[in-house]
Amino acid sequence: MRFLAAIFSRQGFAILFLSAILAACTVVVDDGPGPRPRPPRPEPQFCTKQYEPVCARRGGDRQTFANGCLAERAGYRIVRDGPCRDGGGGGGGGGEQTFCTREYAPVCGRRHGDMRTFPNACEARASDYRIVGEGPC
Repeated sequence: MRFLAAIFSRQGFAILFLSAILAACTVVVDDGPGPRPRPPRPEPQFCTKQYEPVCARRGGDRQTFANGCLAERAGYRIVRDGPCRDGGGGGGGGGEQTFCTREYAPVCGRRHGDMRTFPNACEARASDYRIVGEGPC
């Protein structure tokens, strides 16, 4: 009984009341697991089939893509227009399909000593051959 009498006394009531107010005023701040990740960049829904090769980079990897849209969609940053020089995936874009017209303007291409005739310059570059002459080999 003494306990109840102490709680209902003015001093006990004041302590109980102040405790309730302090408990209600407690604020919890949650900073989360760390810095927020960047939101993903929106990817293009589709890319055209035009052949305008670009050299693109992601980290230390350089690749040639058939066009800028395909490079950006793969998460690469365009370094320059045209295929990459000194490696960099050649004209094929590291597995990316190259699209060429069906124009017939034969060229002679060379790769590692191998000579081959292609129907046009685009086909030669897409196969990672360097054009060494106009017309058949």
